[in-house]
Amino acid sequence: METPDILLPLLDRPAAIFGSGVSGRAAGDLLRSRGRLFEVYDERGGQYAHRQFGAKEAARHGLVVHSPGFAPSHPWFEAARKAGCMILGELDFASLYWGGGCIAVTGTNGKTTVTEFLAYAFKRAGQKAVAVGNIGYPMSRLFELSNHEGAVAVCEVSSFQSENLKYFRPQSLIWTNFDEDHLDRYATQKEYFDAKWRLVEQLSRPSMVVGESVARWAEKFGKKLPPFCKVVRREDPIGGPPASSPFLSYPQQENYRLVRAFWEKESMPVHTLESAASQFRLPRHRLQKVAEWGGVAFWNDSKATNFASALAALKTFQEPVVWIGGGKTKGGDIPAFVREVAPQISSAVLLGETAPALAELLAAQGVPCQVCKTLPETVTAATDQAKGRGVVLLSPGFSSLDMFESYTQRGFAFEQAVLSLKKQKATDTNSACAKTGESLS
Repeated sequence: METPDILLPLLDRPAAIFGSGVSGRAAGDLLRSRGRLFEVYDERGGQYAHRQFGAKEAARHGLVVHSPGFAPSHPWFEAARKAGCMILGELDFASLYWGGGCIAVTGTNGKTTVTEFLAYAFKRAGQKAVAVGNIGYPMSRLFELSNHEGAVAVCEVSSFQSENLKYFRPQSLIWTNFDEDHLDRYATQKEYFDAKWRLVEQLSRPSMVVGESVARWAEKFGKKLPPFCKVVRREDPIGGPPASSPFLSYPQQENYRLVRAFWEKESMPVHTLESAASQFRLPRHRLQKVAEWGGVAFWNDSKATNFASALAALKTFQEPVVWIGGGKTKGGDIPAFVREVAPQISSAVLLGETAPALAELLAAQGVPCQVCKTLPETVTAATDQAKGRGVVLLSPGFSSLDMFESYTQRGFAFEQAVLSLKKQKATDTNSACAKTGESLS
């Protein structure tokens, strides 16, 4: 794999990598594998990372590769532009090296599931495929795989990755849905929508499938979907998922129907997709039951980091729900969100940065609630509130980054707290029985 011509004159000097996280490390490893030098810059520090980047540092570089966490307004970009640097996101950078096929998947919710399911279905159909991108496996890692030649890259693309794309040119796009999110990064919903719309502009061939909410918002913002775009609506006569699959209820059913619409559009055999759906298992932390005891079921939906996904989870239950919510705000209308949540729950236990505000708003709606400081405390309080019936649901509606490194870490912490409490309850019960037996003998 040769260095792309467009990068050759820029890499006679070390590249600058902004961010020492997953994306930054992957970009650095790709450069290293090609015998190129780089320096890492991260305000948080880290091994071998510089904390400052100004005119002096920018003059040492011709290329800047940045992680999605760097907003376009970051002052380091201005310094890089003044020095004449080319600035690329990690996805754009990696795509210059990639000569294979690529399918982009974006959306407010459901994009990880669609990405992983589509890659799985391709493999079941005999096509080499790899799920990459925002799922935690950056595109720069593709080249480490021994069998990457001839593979299709199914790439989850967040708005943070798509907003300034230049060279990433997917052959197809699946846009699952659109709803309020990331208003801590974007000034308006339209700005957030425009960031995702960049993928439409970057398509290299006429292949696009979108959910019905995308079509509604496109019309609202004066965007004309291309004539080749397939809009998947609930009433459309698209075959449903197999009975043995995890896609039977919404929102997962919508994810399956989007993939099926794409599959049929590409003239792939439907029976292969149905077989793949029957064998597929959802990624972790997406509305999955952790345990059940004492009449209470505990569900982990830590991936619900926005209002729409939390509300979708709440609406799946008929039983009384004790909601575990809260976290770091990403903007949006929190009072409106609470008004929708209140009728869906019996009580709430709240955690994180937004917990006090949520508690005040829920109390005004007449919903009993409690604020806790740690996730184990939250699980104990929610179990007590459940009173031996119904559901305890972690579906926060907010980012995990106030207390955790990721929603994955938050989900695992919840599962550990639930299983630890279950073990403790069983031990307490056994001890009580043993003591009763001793007293009766």
